[in-house]
Amino acid sequence: MEVKCHRMNHPAPAPATTWVDYFPSNIRPYFYLVRADRPAGILLLFYPCAWSVTMTCYALSAPIATACTYFGFFLLASLVFRSAGCVINDMWDRDFDAATARAHTRPLAAGDLSMFQAFIFLIPQLALGIWLFMQLNQYSTNLGLSSLIFVVLYPAMKRVTDWPQVVLGICSNWGVLLGAASVAGAVDWKVYIPLYVGAACWIFQSDTAYARQDMDDDIKNGLRSATIVFGDRIRPILLIFAFVACSLVAYAGILNGHGFPYFIGVVLGALHVVRFLARVDFDSKESCNASLCNNIWFGFWIWAGALADYVLKMQMLE
Repeated sequence: MEVKCHRMNHPAPAPATTWVDYFPSNIRPYFYLVRADRPAGILLLFYPCAWSVTMTCYALSAPIATACTYFGFFLLASLVFRSAGCVINDMWDRDFDAATARAHTRPLAAGDLSMFQAFIFLIPQLALGIWLFMQLNQYSTNLGLSSLIFVVLYPAMKRVTDWPQVVLGICSNWGVLLGAASVAGAVDWKVYIPLYVGAACWIFQSDTAYARQDMDDDIKNGLRSATIVFGDRIRPILLIFAFVACSLVAYAGILNGHGFPYFIGVVLGALHVVRFLARVDFDSKESCNASLCNNIWFGFWIWAGALADYVLKMQMLE
């Protein structure tokens, strides 16, 4: 079945001024292409990496300096791959973005950049990302490179399945496995499969809430999404996903032998997600748009709890 995109004559309100607007106009679209003005996506990639690095260092009693080295590495890797992912996504979705109220001002959709310019811009980003993977041990390099297929194919999923958010959860939380492999040289699957699935459920509920603002445009343009499937049942269903996410993250902590501080972090993260899902207005585009930043706090609290537990353990060993 052929999917038709309906280009719409959207009003063009002046966007809020960001730090990107201080750059020359000829390079400004490249910053907007990689969402440089919206760094929340970087943290959504970074936190799962930080969880597993911290938990692996805790299990191995690795020096804090080792953990800090990997934190810096994965923060840089998250920046690079989030930027590359945005370019790939917008190249896939240029025509659909042009017919979507939220995305029609993106550089490719608005015609500020050509597909060729975007492709040339993407090449060094992917090259840098691959080079970063190659700085890790061989097991981690192979594991990291295997994630690229999901990064490239994810934007196409909304054309072929009602569950593109599942694929996003798979690829955006690869850092759970990669962080553990980088520190330990292998993955303790009994610990990190529950953590990985829990993180995927977190991203699923986060992105489904965020995508609610595009539901009308997605239906009009023939795109598919879990948001459309859930309809008016979205709140209780996402609460179930949040419960599963918190339960599996807590279970991973039990399997890894964590102490009280870790579980305080899980409780704080759970309270934040429940509070968000209880208060979000799914009929308000502004409220759904804010869900991305709101959900970052879940990742933060999990990391804060794991980090506090790890630091306390290392102090007791001195």
